[in-house]
Amino acid sequence: MDDLIQQPCLREQFYRRERRSVPAAREFVRTAVTDWGLGARMDDVLLCVSELATNALVHGVPPGRGYRLKLWLYGDGDGALRIEVHDSGGGLPAVREPGEESGRGLLLVAALADKWGVGERDPGKIVWCEFAVGA
Repeated sequence: MDDLIQQPCLREQFYRRERRSVPAAREFVRTAVTDWGLGARMDDVLLCVSELATNALVHGVPPGRGYRLKLWLYGDGDGALRIEVHDSGGGLPAVREPGEESGRGLLLVAALADKWGVGERDPGKIVWCEFAVGA
């Protein structure tokens, strides 16, 4: 873990309001997670990135705007990989019930990530999730 912390601990990328931004965001995260040697939960991380990026596109990015994806690797021993999606849309996301036909993305994020939440941003919001990477 000490070798990982010495590498760059923040990566970020801006994406335009386009469908192709979701696979591009997954690839960006896959590269960072691989570079940081954190591949053990890669499938969970990539699924959460897909859900958060898709939610930003569908609900949080007005026409002509985009969203920012930030990855943080922090701590030592009990560190975490934090994924943040910053958008400029209004409203707060909500976890839908399992039986509802659509809108279950945050239900998946809540089930797969160790933590998740929503933070303030002006304009918009930050939806984030974290995965423990400690020993």
